[in-house]
Amino acid sequence: MGDAICHVEVPVTDLNRAKRFYSEAFGWDVELVPGMEYALFKTGSEPGGGFAKVEEVRPGGALFYIMVRDLEEKLREIERAGGKRLGEKAEIEGIGWEAKFTDVFGNILGLFKPVG
Repeated sequence: MGDAICHVEVPVTDLNRAKRFYSEAFGWDVELVPGMEYALFKTGSEPGGGFAKVEEVRPGGALFYIMVRDLEEKLREIERAGGKRLGEKAEIEGIGWEAKFTDVFGNILGLFKPVG
């Protein structure tokens, strides 16, 4: 079995507006993350996701993350397959690590490695 999609990230310009809209329209549980310009959502089934506050939402802006066991090894595999690493991996304090890459078509996707 391959690596699974674990998180979907949707860019929004207003977290409270996103919370109201997605809660009312879809019944999602949306929780603002203290100290971050971010909100997590639960849909009732996997994967869940988050809303990232941005200045401007651009077409194609939604981002999904793929859970992996070894972030660095997966980035090497992506590069061998023709994809490109975007910047360095980043720690999400107490949660895990994330990194972004482009596939061979230029789509931006994310990788996630949880703590532990």
